[in-house]
Amino acid sequence: RALSGGCAHPGLCAPAGSQLPCFHGSSTIRNLKERFHMSMTEEQLQLLIEQLVDGSVRSITTKLYDGFQYLTNGIM
Repeated sequence: RALSGGCAHPGLCAPAGSQLPCFHGSSTIRNLKERFHMSMTEEQLQLLIEQLVDGSVRSITTKLYDGFQYLTNGIM
């Protein structure tokens, strides 16, 4: 899988000896891999995404944020 608009593999984003503060610490690359669910199959990803969307649709905070965006920016 390729990450659209990003790095195809989180490990390649941080060159060895990188001086960028965001890559300091041993957990940075691991956290990126976890966030992008690199170890899941396509079927597992599809189920996860469906669950995330389903949860967002029913979330009061999503509704409040959508209302805020509509009132302040006309975005719905």
